[in-house]
Amino acid sequence: MYFDFFGLKEAPFRITPNTEYWHDGGQRGDMLAALRYAIGQGEGIVKVVGEVGSGKTMLCRKLAASLPDTIDSVYLGNPSLDADDTLAAILADLGVADPAPTRQARLAQLNTLLLARHAAGRRVVVFVEEAQGIPLDNLEFLRLLTNLETATDKLLQIVLFGQPELDVQLADPRIRQLKDRITVSLQLSPLSEAEVGDYLRARLAVAGYRGPDLFPPAVVAALHRLSGGLSRRINVLADKTLLAAYAGQTHSLTPAHVEAAAGDAELVSSAPPLPRPRSRWLWPAIGLSAALALAGGVAWLTLTRTAVSATPAQSVPRVAPAPSPARAPAAVDAVPVATLADQARATAAWLATAPADTHVIQLASAKDAAGAAVLLESLSGDRPQPTRVLYGLSQGRPAWMLLAGEFPDRASALAALHKLPDSAAGEPFLRTVGKMRTVVLAPE
Repeated sequence: MYFDFFGLKEAPFRITPNTEYWHDGGQRGDMLAALRYAIGQGEGIVKVVGEVGSGKTMLCRKLAASLPDTIDSVYLGNPSLDADDTLAAILADLGVADPAPTRQARLAQLNTLLLARHAAGRRVVVFVEEAQGIPLDNLEFLRLLTNLETATDKLLQIVLFGQPELDVQLADPRIRQLKDRITVSLQLSPLSEAEVGDYLRARLAVAGYRGPDLFPPAVVAALHRLSGGLSRRINVLADKTLLAAYAGQTHSLTPAHVEAAAGDAELVSSAPPLPRPRSRWLWPAIGLSAALALAGGVAWLTLTRTAVSATPAQSVPRVAPAPSPARAPAAVDAVPVATLADQARATAAWLATAPADTHVIQLASAKDAAGAAVLLESLSGDRPQPTRVLYGLSQGRPAWMLLAGEFPDRASALAALHKLPDSAAGEPFLRTVGKMRTVVLAPE
């Protein structure tokens, strides 16, 4: 909504890892070169560790996009896959629509496929994200895949991307063989204050900004302090900072705008908050999120267009109670809480009766109803239908989840997943009805 106001052609600080916004600063360029060299050598396992939001997915995507045409990449983004599903996912990415029924047969399929590609002068690299969430047995299975080889060459190379907990897992003596196979280990560090400034200017330039520096040193310092130098947090704060300035109709950003943005994003500063002057952009009665709603319309209205018919509560499996969203200002007509709750109950009822091997795509999740509505508004309309809203447990925590599609098998779901456009909502992944019954719906 603030694009025209600041002379932008698009949103410069979306959290979706778009490689058009790749920035070499903070040693990212050097790391990319090191990873390309390691893959060029074709041996060993490569490991990249960084904090949540430090830019691992962006680095992974940039690396995959910059590899030679003779290298085929496979992407594994779901750490909950077991060994059999991992094999099926790799085979699917390599073009095998119908994997064999047993693990041994799938391994034979993969070996035959890799040998054929090796004979044609091609190699395969598997990128594994969220590797810290992979059980030890499955990590060991990934190591065993690197045993597929000819007399002179490895047929498969693996690159692990994970949070610092991955190093803790790799220290376990039960998988010491995997740790010994790691030939390159890189640490993705947070950006320094100077690097944050360069990062902001680079993204603004890609988004079409051609004016004077929007983020003066004091604002950059505040962004660095509040974000800890993590790129995802920088993006969230910078976006909300621009929104705060837009709400006040000023092109002069100040640290107070950043503090307002941090409050709206629920980021806590490690230093005492700056004094907030009385000015029209602060909108103390409604806050920054409500300012967004009044300036550009209420994202919640999207839920009205995608509502699912309510199901009687007595026939639906129990779902964790939905939290009440914050009250909207009087000037805004918000969708009743019941709309979201009804959709959640309807989705839970569908989960209880749908075939266990039915696949869906989880597009995104949010911790509250308002966040789910905003995420739904930000998603492209070009996505599989139906779109469902579910409230339950995501990674062990209560959350609103946005689900898309209904697929009879993994292959069709994976094909739809690969066709999804980039979204600011995060990285989508596949789920099965059977697994969601046990890990998403709250227990009785």
